Parts: sequence; C-alpha cells; structure tokens
Amino acid sequence: MRKNLNKILTLIVAAALVLPSCQKDFQQINTDPNGTSNAQPQQLLAPALVNTLTINMLRSRNFNNELMQVTVDPGDSEGKVFRYDVKRTWADYTWNGWYTQLMNFKDIYDIAARPEINNKAFMGIGQICQVWLFSLLTDTYGDIPYSQALKARDGNFSPAFDKQQDIYPDLFKRLEEANTLLTGAANVPSNSDPVFAGNASKWRKFGNSLYLRLLLRVSGKAEASAAVITKIKQIVDTNASDYPIMVDNSDAAVLRWTGVGALTSPFVGGVREQDWRALNIAEFFINNLNTWQDPRLVQFRWPIATYMGSYVGVPSGYTPGQGVVSKSYFLSTTSATTLMTDPLMGNIMNFSELQFILAEAATKGWISGSAANYYKNGVLTGITFWIPTYTTPIDTYMTAADINWNESLSLDGKMEKIHLQKYYSMFWTDFEQWFEYRRTGHPILPKGAGLRNNGVMPARLTYPVYVQSANAANYSAAVAAQGPDEINTQVWWQRP
Repeated sequence: MRKNLNKILTLIVAAALVLPSCQKDFQQINTDPNGTSNAQPQQLLAPALVNTLTINMLRSRNFNNELMQVTVDPGDSEGKVFRYDVKRTWADYTWNGWYTQLMNFKDIYDIAARPEINNKAFMGIGQICQVWLFSLLTDTYGDIPYSQALKARDGNFSPAFDKQQDIYPDLFKRLEEANTLLTGAANVPSNSDPVFAGNASKWRKFGNSLYLRLLLRVSGKAEASAAVITKIKQIVDTNASDYPIMVDNSDAAVLRWTGVGALTSPFVGGVREQDWRALNIAEFFINNLNTWQDPRLVQFRWPIATYMGSYVGVPSGYTPGQGVVSKSYFLSTTSATTLMTDPLMGNIMNFSELQFILAEAATKGWISGSAANYYKNGVLTGITFWIPTYTTPIDTYMTAADINWNESLSLDGKMEKIHLQKYYSMFWTDFEQWFEYRRTGHPILPKGAGLRNNGVMPARLTYPVYVQSANAANYSAAVAAQGPDEINTQVWWQRP
C-alpha cells in the first residue's frame, strides 16, 4: 500500500506544481481506494520522514559538502560544484522531492484534523514538518509556490509563487499553532515516529527550536528585525515556559538509522562504495580538526582514511590542470561503523546548533545569559552528540585547541568563532551550512584560484527548467519580482 500511496502522492504533487495538461485525467488517475483519503497519520509519518532525510542526506553529500568545503570531488570536468560551477539540473531533485513529501505532511495534518480523529499531536507534527520543508525550499530557491501549492485536488495546477518575505511570517504562524496543539498533547504511536518515538513533548521542543533557527535566519532584515528580536527574547527569556526548547542531546531531532528495513541509511545501496571514497576531504574541513585534535576525528566517530600516515585534505577550488592527488576520504566498509551506516546521520536539528543560535543572540544582546557559556556548551554537546562517552573536561580541550571564547573580540570576530564551531555541529545537516554562510559570511572559507562564478558563493538554486514551460506565467512573474533566475540572485533575507 505504501508503494502505491507514494506513487499517487508523487503524481498529485507534480500536477499541483507543474502539469496543467493533466487536469483532464486528474480525477481518474488519482482516485485510489488505498490512497491518502483512507490512510491514517501513523501510516504516513515514518515514510515521509525517511524519504525527506534520504533527499537531504544525498544532496548534502554532493552539493552542500562540495560548496562548503567538507569534500572535494576531484577532476577537471565541467559542473564541479566545489568550483561553484552549478548546472541547472541540480534544481530538480530537491524541488520535486520536498514538494512530494510536503503533500504527505499536509495529509498528516488534514487527516488528523478531521472531527472524527481530532489528533492534536499529529496535527502539530504535520505542521512542524511542513514548516521545515517549506523553509528548506524557500531558503534554497527564494520565492516559491506556497499559499497555492499542493492544491491540485482543488483544481489549481498552476500555483502562483509567493514572495519569501510573505512566506516567513506564515511559517512563524504555523509554528505558533504547532506549539499550541502540542501543549499537553498525548503521545502518538511510537512505531509511527522514527525521530522521537511518538513523544509529543519532544516534537514541541523541536518545533520551538526550529522557530529560533528561522527567526535568526531573517534577523538581518531591517523590516523584520524588531519583531524577530522581540520573539527570540520571548521564547528564550520572557515567556520561556510557554515555548519549551531542546535542553540536551536527548532532545535532538534525528532520524536514527537502525539498519533494519526502511530504516536503512540511504547511503547503503544508494551510493556505491567506490563513489563514496571518490570524494576527498577538503583541506579546510580536515585542517581544523587536525589543529584542534578534535575527538570526532581522533576517536574515529567520523572515520577518515589517512594519507601517508596523516589526515590530509585536498584544496577546494583548485585550478583545473593541477593534477591534484587523491588524499584522505571518508571510510566505507574498512571500519565497523562508518558514516555510510552511522545512526546519527539522519540529523534534522541537534542541540549543539541550538546552543550556537543562542550564543549569537546573546552576543548581540538580544537575550540574557552568557554568550561564552552558550558557546562552550555548543562545543561540548557538538562532541558528545557523536561521542556520548567523551569525558575530557571541555575547558581542557578548548584551551589545548585554542578555541576559547574571547570577550575582547569584535562582533565580527565573535561571529567567526561561533560559526566556525557551528559549521561542525551542522555537519551533514541538509543545506544548513550553506544557508548560514549565505546569511553571515562565516566561517571564512579560503578561495581557490580555480573558482568559477567570479569566486562568488552561489546564492540559490535556479528553478527546475520544466517549470518555465509548465507554469510559465507564474514563473515569469516570480522572476520579475525576485530577479533573474540565476544562482547569484540573492533571496530576500540575503539582500541588504
């Protein structure tokens, strides 16, 4: 049934977004006695989460990691992402996949809201997951179909594109609703939820932590900053009891890959071992870990092959024709537990990221509390997330690594310190490293002489090519409003 259901949902979403020509046969094609109309939320949640994390992990590997100097796919051919040479075909996979799963999460909410079901927990979970995916879409592409998206069942096959500055306030409204729905809500069946095993309270904490992530994302916009700062302070300080957030690593939003059935990592079977090893570690990523003697490296939680006895990276953005030799890479089957099979690779948002969000807010004077303490706790929990048995005093480690907080630094210096550590806490978390770099310019990445695009970090992905013809009028209106459909057109929250 799930196979048929996913096939039906894929057709529905594709039609809702881009296929006006399918309207004639839509009702016949999408009428299925085993389809969504008879499904229950507990049947939809796990497949939607697994499918979403599959998309995120695969694209983080070959897009985010290449842009953000985690890995280098060596070679001199065209279309090397690490050189900012981004082909238009990169746009399709995340666009299609996220919108397809959004339909699942919308159905979870809609079905749970039916009077005969009235399951507030599933409603809250469905709302949080929709916010999560819509935020990924708008942060990747900018203006997107939003208010009219996913309405093929209502006959809308050519949805208008909403402006990002209009989308974000509605995302916040949805998170407010989710927080209310999950207040005191009963847990959902544990076997339906591979992230929190049905714990409604943990979903509520994740929703409010996601709220802080997204508030910070738009905090640089003058027209939004006052309200955003007020809301951040309300969540953290003035009304914290009404907005519980993650309190430790046990609250991290992670789909843990057990290796059993559907909960098998998408890297197993989805990526050949020779392809996995073909991506070299980038110098920037490995050199910091070497300098700090970071336990995630030296204790092999991020198992990496040595090159001539040392961990050695390849320079990102190197000039074609240099003949760079392959060096260190992420191990595959030569280690008992590799990142191909690691249960923690299904990361959605962890506690360490939240601590660095709070460190930035405290540094800017928006909330009470010590920026130094938030920063230190972010470093510690970024390590213990991966190595729960880590016992070295964090002050000892930070002093030896020379990464202690320095109150005398300028604001920009403090931001660099926070975001360098945050970069590692967001390791393999969809496109979050890229989003935050675009927002802040941190951490400072070395620029290789072989970069394309005038050495400018891409600001977005272009829209899928087929949208230009299938939804031509709305596509043209979106381009006229946002700017050229190119990788250097900044999204709303990036623009001054």
